[in-house]
Amino acid sequence: MEACNYYTPWWCCLVGLFILFASAASFPIAAETHYHEFVAWDSTTANSMGRWSVIRDPVPDPTRATVYGALIIKPRAGSSYPFTKPKREFPVLLGEWWTSNPIDVVNQALRAGAAPNVSDAYTINGQPGDLYNCSRKDTIVFPVDSGETNLLRVVNSGMNQELFFTVANHKLTVVGVDASYTKPLTTSVIMLGPGQTTDVLITTDQPAGRYYMAARAYASAPPIVAFDNTTTTAILEYKSVPCPSTKAHSKSKSKCNSPRPIFPFLPAYNDTRTATAFTTSLRSSSYLTPKVPADVDVSLFFTVGLGLNPCAPGRTCQGPNGTNFTASMNNVSFVLPSTLSILQAYYRGVNGVFTTNFPPIPPTQFDYTGNVSRALWTPMRGTEAYRLKFGTTVQLVLQDTNIFVTENHPIHLHGYSFFILAEGFGNFNPRTDPAKFNFVDPPHRNTVGVPVGGWAVIRFVADNPGTWLMHCHYDAHLTWGLAMVFLVDNGVGELETLEPPPADLPRC
Repeated sequence: MEACNYYTPWWCCLVGLFILFASAASFPIAAETHYHEFVAWDSTTANSMGRWSVIRDPVPDPTRATVYGALIIKPRAGSSYPFTKPKREFPVLLGEWWTSNPIDVVNQALRAGAAPNVSDAYTINGQPGDLYNCSRKDTIVFPVDSGETNLLRVVNSGMNQELFFTVANHKLTVVGVDASYTKPLTTSVIMLGPGQTTDVLITTDQPAGRYYMAARAYASAPPIVAFDNTTTTAILEYKSVPCPSTKAHSKSKSKCNSPRPIFPFLPAYNDTRTATAFTTSLRSSSYLTPKVPADVDVSLFFTVGLGLNPCAPGRTCQGPNGTNFTASMNNVSFVLPSTLSILQAYYRGVNGVFTTNFPPIPPTQFDYTGNVSRALWTPMRGTEAYRLKFGTTVQLVLQDTNIFVTENHPIHLHGYSFFILAEGFGNFNPRTDPAKFNFVDPPHRNTVGVPVGGWAVIRFVADNPGTWLMHCHYDAHLTWGLAMVFLVDNGVGELETLEPPPADLPRC
C-alpha cells in the first residue's frame, strides 16, 4: 500500500501540484501545511518518501534523493502477523547520495539531453557505511541479541537503481512485499526496484559477532549505460560481541577494538538470473483478502522503453550521436500538464489539459526485443490517459523494448495494487505464454519489474475512481516521459464516486 491509494487521488494530485508549481516560476505558491486523512488498508511496510508529503512522488522530484522515510502499518488491535512475531523491527532504507545538488544534476541532464550523472554513493538509513572514509565512523549499527527473530523492513528509496541486499551469514525470510503478505520465502539475497518494499525475518543464529548488511546495484542494461558500482554497508551487531560499538564509540578513554565485521557474498551487478529467481519465487499469502479476478473485461498491451529525439536547432545535445534522450509507453512520451493537474481538469471538466486517446496496444507492431528500426526510436509527445469504467477487470501486458537498449523497468501504478500473473523474456506470445499464468497465489504488488528484454502481465480491478499515474520508477525515465494515466470513471453511489477536492488544495 502507498498513502496515494484507495479514495486518495487528491493527495496524489496535491503532490503533483506542489512540484509543478515549485518548478515553474510562473505558478508560485506559498509555503503551506496540509493534512490528509486516509485509511491504512494493508499491514506491512509502505513506501513513504518525498519532500512534499509522505508518499512516493508521482512526478520527478530530485529533492527525494535526500528526504524520505518509511510509513509502517501495523496489524489492527487484536490481530497479529501471519508469521513468527518478531522481537523487534528495523526500518532499512536504501538510498542514493550525490555530492552535488541533485536538482542541479537533473537540470543539467535535461539541458544537455543526456542521462543524469550517477550517484556518488548508496546509503543505508542515510549513511554510505564502512567502505567510504567519509562515513566510516557513522556507519549504521543494528544491535541484536543472540537467538531472536527480528523484522527488517527494507525499502528501496533510491532514484534510479535497482539494488541487491543481503546480510552476511544469515538467511532472510521474506514475509511481505509492497504492503502485501507473502508466503515465507527463505533466501540469501533480495532484489528491490526503486519504490519497492520487502519485509524479511532474520534470526540471529550465528556466533556472536558483527556482520555486514550490504547493498549494491542490479544493473540490467548493457555496459554502455553508466551506473554507480559501489557498495553500501551497515552492521548487524550481536550485543554479546567483545567490545560492541556502543562501547567502542563512547567517550571512555579505555581502548576498545571491535572485531571486524564479516562481509557477505553479493551477486554480480549484472546477475539477472539471481534477480529473476527471487522475483519469480514470490507467492502471495493465503491471508491476502483480494483474489485474482477470473474474467477479463479489457486486455491492454503497453510497450515500455527509451528513445531518442533529434536535437533542436541551435542546441548541442549530449545524448547518443548528438540526440536527446526520451522514453515512452506505446510510443507516447508523457508530457506533464503546465497549468492544471489532470485530476483537476477531469473534475472541473476543463478541456485542453489532456486527452483520453492513449492507445490500448502499440500503434505499430514490431519485434520488440529484436533489432528495432531507427524509424521507431522517436516517439510522439502527449498528455494522454486511458479511460476505464468503474469495476472493469484489466489485464495488462508490459513489454520491454530494444529501443536504444533493453533494461529492467520498475513500473508503478498509483492508487492500486495488482496481481503479477507471470513474467518472461523475449516477446510476449499471446498463444503460449498464458499457460504460465499463476491464478492461485501470484504476488500482489504496486510496482512490477518488467524484465530486461522481456515482459510481465498484471491484472487488477479498476475500483478506485480518479486519475492514476502509471510510470517507471527510475526518475530519469519518468523525467523523459515513461508514463501514462488511467482515468477511472465513477461507479454508483457515494463509495464509488470521486470525492471533491480538499478545501486547502493549493491554487496558483
